[in-house]
Amino acid sequence: PELGGEQKDAGDGTPQDSWRSSRPAGGNSSASAMLTTSANAYKMGAPKDRITELKRQVQSQLNKIAPDNIVVIAEKIVETNVASTEELEIVIALVMKKALGEPHYCETYADLVFKLKGDMPEFPAPDGGKPKSFKSTLLNVCQNEFESISQESLALTDEETLGKDKEELDFLLSKKKQRCLANMKFIGHLYLRQLLSAKVIGSVSRELVSCEDVGEFPAEHALECACELLLAIGFTLETLPTGLQVVQQVCSRLYELKIAKNAEGKSAFCKRVQFMIQDLLDTRAAGWSKKSFKSSAKTKDEIRMEQVRDITARQSGAETPSAEFTVAGQRPMYLSPMTSAPECLQRLGADRFQSMTSEVGGIAAEQK
Repeated sequence: PELGGEQKDAGDGTPQDSWRSSRPAGGNSSASAMLTTSANAYKMGAPKDRITELKRQVQSQLNKIAPDNIVVIAEKIVETNVASTEELEIVIALVMKKALGEPHYCETYADLVFKLKGDMPEFPAPDGGKPKSFKSTLLNVCQNEFESISQESLALTDEETLGKDKEELDFLLSKKKQRCLANMKFIGHLYLRQLLSAKVIGSVSRELVSCEDVGEFPAEHALECACELLLAIGFTLETLPTGLQVVQQVCSRLYELKIAKNAEGKSAFCKRVQFMIQDLLDTRAAGWSKKSFKSSAKTKDEIRMEQVRDITARQSGAETPSAEFTVAGQRPMYLSPMTSAPECLQRLGADRFQSMTSEVGGIAAEQK
């Protein structure tokens, strides 16, 4: 249609107004009708109490976390000025909730914990013992999470099953199992960052596969947890004398369970668990090198490097790799005693590297 308000024929001899001439007189009618505020509209008010405000601030920062901004997020959390043991436990509980709910970001949350460990305050213990620090409180939370998972089964309680259909129950059971596996993965990454000792890891691994009671078959989810834990720490744990003994003992026990038969002469465990155990044994035999199809959380620089690699492969006529090879259980680059300062600065940022330099000496001594 022509601009200027002229009429045109609609095709049946009836004149039809153009889009401009059909507009109501007086311009935009919506501008004259002012929007009214709803009586129950959301209004940002003052925080009700200190605990509510602390949760809001910490949760807000955790929702923004990424491998690139760990230092900034840690600084923002420290600026909340935690002033008591109760507030420290709240911060740790929020971090644990995010880490277990987002296994894809377990390494990122473990890096955040490593940074917060040296920046968060300590508080005197009520009984006059060792002061309560961020590290000790975190380990207590991890221990409670591990102990809360029954070694016998992941069966839901009567309260959890009340009023739910089969699909809802299967979903709850799946979520419970995923949380269990995520806890093992998170514990493994805490060990890689020197927040857990090899002795504790060895005790957890042996308990999962029932090394002390070879006459009993552990639950299937316990074996899955053991495999998840070893895949997260295997390479580093096996480089230590005490860790090598743990890995050998646990892997031997897993192989025995893989081929074990029950009283009826059938396999004691399902094929899925048997294949999971075999995958772990094969990964160890390959020097802990494994092919990973699940992409982990990456920095922007790492994503750019992958893009350049893929473009180069396509230009040369090679097939773009659909998976990447990783070393299962390798320490982060910034904790490697062989890593140069410029490499650490490039990956983690100057501030983060300076705060972590004091930790590298202890790690180097342990590896020797």
